[in-house]
Amino acid sequence: MAETEQPSGSSHEDDKPPNPVSFNFMLPKKEISMVPDMGKWKRSQAYADYMGFILTLNEGVKGKKLTCEYHVSEEAEALVTAVLPSQLCDAAPEVAVYLKEAVGNSTRIDYGTGHEAAFAAFLCCLCKVGALRIEDQLAIVFKVFDKYLRVMRKLQKTYRMEPAGSQGVWGLDDFQFLPFIWGSSQLLDHPTLEPRHFVEEKVVNEYHQDYMFLESIKFINEMKTGPFAEHSNQLWNISAVPSWSKVNQGLIRMYKAECLEKFPVIQHFKFGSLLSIQPVKP
Repeated sequence: MAETEQPSGSSHEDDKPPNPVSFNFMLPKKEISMVPDMGKWKRSQAYADYMGFILTLNEGVKGKKLTCEYHVSEEAEALVTAVLPSQLCDAAPEVAVYLKEAVGNSTRIDYGTGHEAAFAAFLCCLCKVGALRIEDQLAIVFKVFDKYLRVMRKLQKTYRMEPAGSQGVWGLDDFQFLPFIWGSSQLLDHPTLEPRHFVEEKVVNEYHQDYMFLESIKFINEMKTGPFAEHSNQLWNISAVPSWSKVNQGLIRMYKAECLEKFPVIQHFKFGSLLSIQPVKP
């Protein structure tokens, strides 16, 4: 999944989903039980596959609106409806674990970037088994992930879910991170919108339906009161960055440092055959 382009000259046979027999599916389990285990995570195939997936989608949505035209294959539509096609039913127990982890903790009634990462891992697994494909990347972000965001925002509003592991005003957002990464990629090379504009309510109201970043800002404005610079200080600082490309690059670095390299987040991540704790092969 680390590649951002399909190899040239691929045949029709290459487009077929991989044979599920080639995977030894297993129920994912936690592997990071102590802080020193974080080294295993950063060297793992799971880390490489997950970040490759995030960056591939980041490239795919570059400069695109949420309302843009994109192709969703019949298999992908069936997949979203029924989780997995029948020929991949053996993968269902493993893949389903990530989906279950993606909606927050039912005991603590909390939700945070670790749960969001579980949903991205769920989508990554669907790509690894061939149920979703590289040409589905716009649909993955704009249809599936965006619908997931809408569901989670409704849950956050309805149940006033606690932000899991929130850093308060020093964090980027109480609940999400990926829509800011992919949303800033959407805005690369926009002819008029610059980072300084997203703190303007008029701009947010006019453009939020097209851009995931602005939709996220709109949700923050609905949920929080008081000066934006006080309740969302990190985002306020980002509005001073001169270009969306620098915002995007900075957010990717911040995501690695503040989410993927934090033990309280990764201790809950589960590893199986699709997202393996085994080291990346040289």
